[in-house]
Amino acid sequence: MRIAVLTMLDVAGPADPAPRATLGIAGASVARQQVALALALGCERILVLAAPGLPGIDALEQAAVRGGAKLSPVSGAHGVVGGVTAADEVIVLADGLFASTGEAAQMLGGGAVVLTQPIEQGLAAGFERIDLNNAAAGAMRIPGRLVERLAELPADCDVTSALQRIALQAGVPQHPIPTPGSNGLFWTLVRSEDEAHALEPQWIRQRTRSEVMKGPGHALALAGVRRFGAALLHGGGAWSVGLGAAALLLMAAGAGGLGAPRIGFVCAALAWLAQQAFALLGRVESDRPSDDGWLAEGSAIVLDIVLVALMVWALPVPVGVPLWQRLFAPVMLIGLLRLARVIVPTRWTGWLIDRALLAVVLLIADVSGNLAPAIALLALLLVVLGLAMAGRKARLTGP
Repeated sequence: MRIAVLTMLDVAGPADPAPRATLGIAGASVARQQVALALALGCERILVLAAPGLPGIDALEQAAVRGGAKLSPVSGAHGVVGGVTAADEVIVLADGLFASTGEAAQMLGGGAVVLTQPIEQGLAAGFERIDLNNAAAGAMRIPGRLVERLAELPADCDVTSALQRIALQAGVPQHPIPTPGSNGLFWTLVRSEDEAHALEPQWIRQRTRSEVMKGPGHALALAGVRRFGAALLHGGGAWSVGLGAAALLLMAAGAGGLGAPRIGFVCAALAWLAQQAFALLGRVESDRPSDDGWLAEGSAIVLDIVLVALMVWALPVPVGVPLWQRLFAPVMLIGLLRLARVIVPTRWTGWLIDRALLAVVLLIADVSGNLAPAIALLALLLVVLGLAMAGRKARLTGP
């Protein structure tokens, strides 16, 4: 069995008696991030060294259960010994360690290891000295048989430090971590609330560093998340932004139905930006790559339906023309946009799915009195683009 040992004992500072592991960075506490790392490493049990009745343990237990693990609070070194057998593998994370889940899981996933870093780098960040040239990195993977040696030490010893000395004496290999910041690695020891707040912009940027620009609307949403993401996550998290997107969609539909489609186009553009911000904030909160699942696709379909309705409401209503004929041009435009994103090269797909851009173009066309010609022209351009891309692929693949 693979077991993680976490510590929530060190306080954030003389003026703050709360454990440093409860400090939050962009909506995620240090302890919650460590639980995510333990789950990523396949730990089935998580032992948490914490004071009895510590607030927040219940939330950590629920997060562990959702990930398929069992979290148990323990007190002292002897409590850790009682929860580990000689056949287990043990992941040990230092109190206050806040690291990138993917990178840390990769470094700890290969076998027994004590992660280290250069002495100057480690001491400056608050990590423990190992020898003349190396400092600890706050994470290790060791055989469970080594944990049994804690029984020979006082119950109130520093478990992480003691296990590190035991592992090094037993010949567990050392492995240096890359320099934090290189290749997007985030690896730090959070010791106070001020440090946690100072790290938030860097953490958000690190979690969104691989985000590919998908058109002007997406770029705007990304810039907004990097600028205001910390405040949004502290103020209610990604779901509060998601609820805001849903409210804007309702406002767009309501404005169009009440005869104000131009206001509806504005609300639709803002709703799409909020949807993108929701997805980005979800990546920051969960510390895993975002995915376009059923929720993202479902919200995109609803937004497209609202845009079709807004176009119908904004277009002139000729006498005697049935609704299905009025729906034809708007539905054709949205349908061609959805088809074109499959054919067009990836670097241009972002422009085709950018509904904020589409809503702004439709708004400008409506204000200028050219909405119907604009819809027809956009649809014609998409047909030409699709035929050109299909012909190019046919030439590349041959008969």
